[in-house]
Amino acid sequence: MPLADLPQLAAEHFQTPDPQRLRPANPSTHAPRILLLYGSLRERSFSRLVVEESARLLQAMGAETRVFNPSGLPLPDDAPETHPKVVELRELAAWAEGMVWCSPERHGAMTGIMKAQIDWIPLALGAVRPTQGKTLAVMQVSGGSQSFNAVNQMRVLGRWMRMLTIPNQSSIAKAFQEFDQHDRLKPSAYFDRVVDVLEELMKFTLLTRDAAPYLVDRYSERKESAEQLMQRVNQLAI
Repeated sequence: MPLADLPQLAAEHFQTPDPQRLRPANPSTHAPRILLLYGSLRERSFSRLVVEESARLLQAMGAETRVFNPSGLPLPDDAPETHPKVVELRELAAWAEGMVWCSPERHGAMTGIMKAQIDWIPLALGAVRPTQGKTLAVMQVSGGSQSFNAVNQMRVLGRWMRMLTIPNQSSIAKAFQEFDQHDRLKPSAYFDRVVDVLEELMKFTLLTRDAAPYLVDRYSERKESAEQLMQRVNQLAI
């Protein structure tokens, strides 16, 4: 369709998607970097145990993993951004190319501990967006019957954080029955689903990490940036 038929467009910022830009000439060769977050501080935290099992599986698939311990992380806005735990979390978020979020379901929702970690990761740090274009897998554990409230909420947050949230997910019911005396996830359909989720996360990370800046490049933001630049350049006084 000719652009003349689309008078609403700012033609200088309109782009036709280019398949070549989705195929980087020099693809990354380092191990995919995955950050794992969990949402409980209990001594025997099942969300932490799932994350630790996930880290083992991801390493077996060729990933480099980091697990953030939320103990000591202050509530959002209750401490400065220079707090050591906040700095640690933000540095890990910047380092990562993908993430795994695993929360218990508490009162039909993700835990406050899980939400606090996500809230401390900003949408933007200067010109850097710590989460935009990065992959995300969501998981939850439940004390009772299987539910999907926490993973559904985390999907909403992942979208808000501009992450590429993979289609698959894991929800482990009656998690206290699914771990052995060594705190390892027992063989089961739940374990198999965790493997499925992580395998998919690795594939999506490998597929998108080099093209992530292009995948999330937006017409509206190219146009807005240009308008802001014009306002700054043409301002009458400073």
